[in-house]
Amino acid sequence: METTERGVPLSLEESVVAGASNGKKEVVRISVRHLDFFYGKFQALHDINLDILRNQVTALIGPSGCGKSTFLRTLNRMNDIIPGARLSGQVLLDGEDIYDKGVDVIALRRRVGMVFQKPNPFRMSIRENVEYGPRLHGIRDKKRLAEIVERSLKQAALWDEVKDNLNKSAEELSGGQQQRLCIARTLAVDPEVILMDEPCSALDPASTYRIEQLMDEMRANYTIVIVTHNMQQAARVSQRTAFFLKGELIEVGNTEDIFSRPRDKRTEDYIQGRFG
Repeated sequence: METTERGVPLSLEESVVAGASNGKKEVVRISVRHLDFFYGKFQALHDINLDILRNQVTALIGPSGCGKSTFLRTLNRMNDIIPGARLSGQVLLDGEDIYDKGVDVIALRRRVGMVFQKPNPFRMSIRENVEYGPRLHGIRDKKRLAEIVERSLKQAALWDEVKDNLNKSAEELSGGQQQRLCIARTLAVDPEVILMDEPCSALDPASTYRIEQLMDEMRANYTIVIVTHNMQQAARVSQRTAFFLKGELIEVGNTEDIFSRPRDKRTEDYIQGRFG
């Protein structure tokens, strides 16, 4: 039986999707249906319908306050911690609604990891940062933890820079290194989907380039969703792009089509810098 990138068998429905689209293998990893989201009485998202495809980078673009980050956080229930926040609709991960009452939110966030806008390493060593998640999930064997640390730092393209200083404080790393450490910390719990909320906005061009290279390498094994205000970055790193405006999903499609042949005039105006 065909499997997902993490070795999970595809359902019959997913296999049909994989065989569709002119023979191209495109499997829906996350399916969002009729999603409305509220902060108290304020409605931040309106009837969002969007499929996130496996092994692709999906970029969420749009002006500030359009709902991109709010939408991103619905994909692993990060909005649950906000008082008065509520939603209706469905967010299906491999066909299962992540908002069902029986869902283990901790297990969900292990499967769907998050990298934030500002690097947020814990006030501990590089090694302890990467070990934190696996330890939280019950791994105590020192050899196994050492393997996870090395694998995760290599995947985050940081191992060669820190392998001789793993006991060094993470706060002593540069901004770009800290962000790659946060990516390694996310990878250490073996996620299936990685959410990135403007991961390069606080970084210099060289560090941004490294993170973008890393995303391109990572999509072979992970499904990635990134919020970005940088149009050039969205064009460089993503295969699909979704344009949000005033809490609505205006348009979604292949990145090349969105940037060269947008169907909606509002998308064209935003990409051309006429507003935003």
